[in-house]
Amino acid sequence: MKKEGAIASMYLKCEAQRSAYLDRGRDASRLTIPTILPESGRTSHTKFPTPYQSVGARGVNNLASALLLSLLPPNAPFFRLVIDEQERRKMDEIDPTIKSEVEKSLASVERAVAREIEVNNIRVSTFEALRHLVVTGNALLYFPDDSPMRVIHLDRYIVKRDPSGNATVIILKETVTTATLPEHIRQSVEYSGDAEETCDIFTMQTIKDDESVEVVQEIKGLIIEETRRTYKKNQSPFISLRMLRVDGEDYGRGYVEQYLGDLRSLEGLTKAIVEGSAASSKVLFLVNPNGTTRAKTLAEAPNGAIAEGSAADVSVLQTQKANDFSVTLSTMQQIQERLSYAFLLTESTIRNADRVTAEEVRLVTQSIERQLGGIYSVLSVEFQLPLVNIVMNRMQKAKKLPKIPKDKISPAIVTGIEALGRGNDLNRLDIYLTGIAQVMGPEAISQYINIQEYMKRRAAALGIDTEGLVRSQQEIDAMMQQQQQAQMAQQLGPSAIQAASKQMEQQQPNG
Repeated sequence: MKKEGAIASMYLKCEAQRSAYLDRGRDASRLTIPTILPESGRTSHTKFPTPYQSVGARGVNNLASALLLSLLPPNAPFFRLVIDEQERRKMDEIDPTIKSEVEKSLASVERAVAREIEVNNIRVSTFEALRHLVVTGNALLYFPDDSPMRVIHLDRYIVKRDPSGNATVIILKETVTTATLPEHIRQSVEYSGDAEETCDIFTMQTIKDDESVEVVQEIKGLIIEETRRTYKKNQSPFISLRMLRVDGEDYGRGYVEQYLGDLRSLEGLTKAIVEGSAASSKVLFLVNPNGTTRAKTLAEAPNGAIAEGSAADVSVLQTQKANDFSVTLSTMQQIQERLSYAFLLTESTIRNADRVTAEEVRLVTQSIERQLGGIYSVLSVEFQLPLVNIVMNRMQKAKKLPKIPKDKISPAIVTGIEALGRGNDLNRLDIYLTGIAQVMGPEAISQYINIQEYMKRRAAALGIDTEGLVRSQQEIDAMMQQQQQAQMAQQLGPSAIQAASKQMEQQQPNG
C-alpha cells in the first residue's frame, strides 16, 4: 500500500462544481419529498420541513412508478437478445430450423435474466433511484462484487464526463466506523481503538483504456492495493444516471426542476389559504359596550337559555375575505391541473363531466405518456443496457448462464421509447382499419385486407410472440376441410362422405 491522498483531494476539488446541482436538488426536494436530498449535517433526529401541498410528493411517486413499470415491466423481459443479421442469413442457408431453435434458447436466457433481477430486488433499488432522478436529476448505481445493488445519492459522489457524455471519473465517498475495517487495514490507518471513530472510504473508477476501467479504494490517504480491480467497460460496477441530459455538463437536471415555478406558487397559495382559513374559522362575538346586553350574560348563558338583551348589541367578527380566497383557489386549481399533466396524474387531467368516453381517457393518457419520450431515450442507453450487461456477466461468472458470443448476439431494449413507437404503430394501424370500415363498409376489410398479415403486425406492435398462437394457413385449410366434411355428414349422411372420399382418392395421381 502506497501513501497517497490524491483521490480525496480530487473529490474535494470537484465538490465545488457539484454544489450548484445540489442546491437545485435540495430546492426541488423541499417542495416534493424533503427526505430525498436533505441539507448537509442531518442526523436521525433531524426534523424535516413538511410542505403545505402534497401534489409534488404524489407527482414524484407516481412518475417514478410509471417509469419503473415501463423500464422494468413485471414478469416480462425488458430486452431481447437479437441475432446479427449476417448470422441469420447463414442459418437460413444452412437450415431454417436452426434459427428457430437458437431464438428459443435466447428466449430462455431472457427469462432467466428477468428472474435474476426480481430475485436480487433490483426493482426496489431502481424505484429509489428513479425518485432521486425525478427530484435531483442524478443517481449512482453501485454493484459491489458479490453484493446487492446500492443507490448512491448526489451528495455522496462526484462524476466527470467526456464531451460524448461518458463517465471518465467517478468517486464515491462513504463514511464507515473504523472498527468495521479488516484488521490489517486498521493497523495501516493507525486506528485509535475508539469504537465510535469513523473514517471516509473513497472508491474511484477511471478509464484505463478504450475497453476497460479500473476501480480502487483509498482510506485516510492510503491506496488499498488489494481493492484494485479492472473491468471491461460495459461491465463497470458503476452506472451514473441522469434524468435530463444537458450537453457539456457532468450532471443531469431533475424533472421537478422544470416545474419549480408552479410548485413554489402552489406552495405559497396553499399556505395562504390554510392560514387564512384558520383565521376565518375563529368565531369571536363583539358586544356593544353602550348597549343593554352584557358580555358576561352572553358568555355564561347556556345553549337555548333566555336572557335579557338586544340582538343589535351583538355582532360576529368576520374577515370578509371570501372573494379573495375564491381567486386564490381558482389559481391553485389551474396550477394543480398543469402539474397533474406534468406528473402523469391522469385522474386529475380528465375533465369532470357526465359523458367522458373511454377513447377520450385513452387519448389523454397517451398524450401524457409521450412527454416521457426523451427521458426513455436517455434511460434506455444509460440504465437498461448497462444493467443487462452487468446482470448477464454476473450470471455467467456464477455459471447460471452459458457464454454468449457478443459479436453475434446483442441485447436490444423493447420497453420505454421502443414501446412508445410500437404503441404509435398500433394506433395508426387501428385507425387505418376503422377508416376503411367507416368509408367502405365492414365487408371491405375481409375483401381487401390480408387478415393474417394484420394479425402479425398487430402482435409485433404489442410485442407478442405469435409462434404456436396463430394458426398457419395449412392448419386453417385442414380445419375448414374438417368443417365441410362435418356439414356434409349432417346433410347427406356417412355413406355420402365415404363415397366422396373414395372419389377424391381415385382422382389423386398415383405416387
